[in-house]
Amino acid sequence: MPKITGNEIRPGFILDHDGGLWSAVKVDIVKPGKGGAFAQVELRNLRSGSKLNERFRSADKVERVTLEQKDQQFLYEQDGKLVFMDAESFEQIEIPAALLGERRPFLQDGMTAVVQYYDEEPLSAQLPAKVTCVVASTEPVVNGQTASKSFKPATLDNGVRIMVPPFIGQDEAIIVNTETMEYSERA
Repeated sequence: MPKITGNEIRPGFILDHDGGLWSAVKVDIVKPGKGGAFAQVELRNLRSGSKLNERFRSADKVERVTLEQKDQQFLYEQDGKLVFMDAESFEQIEIPAALLGERRPFLQDGMTAVVQYYDEEPLSAQLPAKVTCVVASTEPVVNGQTASKSFKPATLDNGVRIMVPPFIGQDEAIIVNTETMEYSERA
């Protein structure tokens, strides 16, 4: 595995640190008035989900891990586990639903997700960037509200509450960005 210096860490990097696999969530480069610069990194453990704030100086070396990525089809959820199937070998794997966190409701039956592996161990799943959902309920349009850029709350068919533009009505299909969990466009 390649070693990188502390100032080369970027969000999304997977690091082998303190005997565990950690994903860099947020990286701030701090340049104090006195002393050398350092990277303040917020890390999330890929196995337990715990968070850690760590300070890396530019002289510190850390191992960057490259995960194998495979496209897998989501089949069903059972006992808090998500069951995926490999499209080539038809092998089924289970991933804890907690790994998706707040994005779990956007996972739909038959959807293809990218599952990341480390030595044959599935660690995480990435959903497609945009997902089509149906607005289950929202407030009616108020005349004159469209003059300025305003939003109104809406509940989607998967139970998630997001803000949508005033012209979106109930039972309309919309596209939601799964990274930011925000309205993107009409479907």
